[in-house]
Amino acid sequence: MVQSLLTLAPTLLVIAFFLLGPFNWSRHRTWARAVTCALVALIALRYLVWRFTETVLPYPNDGPNFYWVWLVFIVEMLAFSEVVLFLILMSRYVDRSIDANQLGQMFFARKPGDLPTVDVFIPTYNEPLDVLERTIVGALALDYPKDKLKVYVLDDGRRDWLRTFCEGRGAIHVTRSDNAHAKAGNMNNGLAVSSGDFIAVFDADFVPYRNFLRRTLPFFSDETIGIVQTPQHFFNIDPVQSNLGLENVWPDEQRLFFDEIAPSRDGWDVSFCCGSCSIARRKAIDTIGGFPTESITEDLLTTLSMLNKGYKTRYLNERLSMGLAAENLTGYFVQRERWCQGGIQTLYLHNGPLRGPGLSLFQRIMFLPMSWLVQYLVRFTVLVVPIAYLWFGALPLYFTDVGDYLSHQVPVLAAYFLLMLWLTPTRYLPLVSTAVGTFSTFRMLPTVLSSLVRPFGKPFKVTPKGSGNEASAFDAYTFTWIAGFIVVTALGLLINIVPETAHTRGSFSTIAAFWSGLNIVVLVIASLICFEKPRRLLQAFKLDEAVEVDGAAGRLVSLSLDKAVVAVPTETRFRSTRVLLNLEGFAPLEADLKQVTQRRGDITRSGDKRRYYLHLHFDLRGFERDKMIIKLYTGRYSREVPDIDKIAVSVSLLLRAFGRTRVAS
Repeated sequence: MVQSLLTLAPTLLVIAFFLLGPFNWSRHRTWARAVTCALVALIALRYLVWRFTETVLPYPNDGPNFYWVWLVFIVEMLAFSEVVLFLILMSRYVDRSIDANQLGQMFFARKPGDLPTVDVFIPTYNEPLDVLERTIVGALALDYPKDKLKVYVLDDGRRDWLRTFCEGRGAIHVTRSDNAHAKAGNMNNGLAVSSGDFIAVFDADFVPYRNFLRRTLPFFSDETIGIVQTPQHFFNIDPVQSNLGLENVWPDEQRLFFDEIAPSRDGWDVSFCCGSCSIARRKAIDTIGGFPTESITEDLLTTLSMLNKGYKTRYLNERLSMGLAAENLTGYFVQRERWCQGGIQTLYLHNGPLRGPGLSLFQRIMFLPMSWLVQYLVRFTVLVVPIAYLWFGALPLYFTDVGDYLSHQVPVLAAYFLLMLWLTPTRYLPLVSTAVGTFSTFRMLPTVLSSLVRPFGKPFKVTPKGSGNEASAFDAYTFTWIAGFIVVTALGLLINIVPETAHTRGSFSTIAAFWSGLNIVVLVIASLICFEKPRRLLQAFKLDEAVEVDGAAGRLVSLSLDKAVVAVPTETRFRSTRVLLNLEGFAPLEADLKQVTQRRGDITRSGDKRRYYLHLHFDLRGFERDKMIIKLYTGRYSREVPDIDKIAVSVSLLLRAFGRTRVAS
C-alpha cells in the first residue's frame, strides 16, 4: 500500500497542483502561464533524465535491440524538444483587441480624404463562381471610402465569364500571360498593376467582414508593422468534424492554432502571415522585392523576409472573415501537404530561419518547422513500439519495474493533458485530438520525408473547392494502413495472451498490453475519418428572426443562398406550394414550399404539436443575390461550436464506431 502511494505520489501532486492552481487562475495571464508551463517542463525534464540514466545507458550492447532502444530514445528527445518549444511559446498570451480599439479611434479620426488607399487582392485559379462570388461581393462591401478602395481579382485561369462578372460588379479583373510561380507570381503581377498603400489578401474562398479594414488598418500607425494577420474561420464543416459525426459538438480542426497558438506567438513577436485574411504594407512588400517565389508557402516566407528587414507581424484574434474549410479529405491533404512542404522548404532558403539575415536566435528557433518534422514521426513510433515488443520481444528501454514507469511517465502525460485542458478548454480532448493526428500520420509522414530529400520536388497545388467537388469518397489508402496496424496490434496481444504462443515475459508486458489497447482505440476512432459523408455546397446559417410567409408570421431559423427554413404555428395553412417570403431588406421572394417537417423538441408530452418547419427554396439572381451574400457572409452571422460537449463527443463516437462495425460485418 505504501509502495503504491509512493508510485502514484508524483501524479497525485501534479493533479493537486492543477486543481489548486491553474484551474483557479486566468489562462490569459502571462504569469500564470509562465509558472504552469515551467512546472510542466520540469516534470518532462525529470522524466527525460530518468529515461536516459536508468533506461538507456544501462542497456547492454548485445545486438539489434541496443540500437532499437537508442532509436526510440532519440525520437523521444525530438518530442521533448518540440514540447519545450511549445511550452515556451504558450507561456505568453496577448490580446490585440484593446490595441485595435485605442488605435482605431485615432486612426479614423482623420478626414476620409486623408485615409490611406487599400487594394484587395483575390488570387484565383480554378474556383467556380459559387465560391468566387461571395469573396468578390464581400470585398466590394467593405466599410471603407469607395474612392480609397479597389478590388483586384487576379485570375490565373484567364476566364471570360469571370471578367464579365467583375465588370458587372465594379471589381478589376487582372490576368497574365503565364502562371509562373503560382500564387506568389500572381500576386506580384497584381502589385505591378495596382498602387494602394496597403494590400489586403483574401483567398478565393474567404469573405471579409465589413469591418475588416477598420479593425486592422490602425495597427499600421506603427511604421515597423509590415503585416496584420487575422484568424481564419469557416462557414462549412471540415471533413474531420463531418466524418466523425461531431459537427455540432466539436470545433473545426484549425481552431487550436488560430484561437490559442497564434496569439501566443504574437506575444513573442514571432507571429506569421497565413496568406488569406491578412493585410500588408506595400512599402514593406516593395522592400523585400515583392512576394517571395522561392517557396510554395509564400505567406510564411513573406513574414521571414520582412523580419530580415526589421518589420513585424501582428495577430488580431478577432473573427473578421469567413471561408471554406477543406471540403473533403482530398482537399484536406492537398492543403496540409502544401503547408508541410513549404515549411520544410524554408530550411533550404537564403531568407529562411537558418540563413536569413537580421533574425535573432530566438526567432530562428521559433520559425523552425519542428511540428512538421517531429509530430508524425513520434505518432508513428508510438504505434510501432508495442508491436515490436509483442511480435519480436524488442524492448524499447531497459525496464526495471512497472512502479518506476508509472512514477516517471504518467506524471508527464498527466501534466501535459491537464495543461492542454487548461490552456485550450474548448479546443482539445486528448483521445480525439490524438486520433486526428494519428489519422494524418500515414499520409503526412511520407510528405515530411520526401520534402527533406527533395524539398522542391512538388509544385504548388490549389486546394479543390466548391461545385464539382461534392462527391463523397472513401480514403482506402489511410484506412488500409490503420486497419493493418489494428490487426497486427490485436494479433500481437492475442498471441501473448495464449500461454502456448506467448513469447514475452516480464513486467513490461503489462505496460505493452495497456499501450496496445490504447493504440487500438485511437486507431478505431481514426478509421472513422476515412469514411466521407455527403456534403451540401451552400451552407446554412442558424438564426432566429421574424419573417412572414404569405402574410403569416413565422420565425426564420435557417438561411442560405438558396433555402430558408421558417417555423410557423401548426394551424398555419397555405393555398399553394408557391409562396412569398418577406425578409427584412429584400423585396418579397418567390419560394417553393418543398417540405414540411417537425422536430422532436416541438412535440409536448401530451402530444400537442407546436410548430411546423417550412423548407422554402428560392433562386436569387443579380444584385438580389449579392444582397443575400452581404447579409449572410459579411459579419452578421457565424457558424461556431462554442465549447466541447465531452459527453456528446463520446456518445457520438461510440454510435458511429458501432454503426461502422455493423456495416463492415
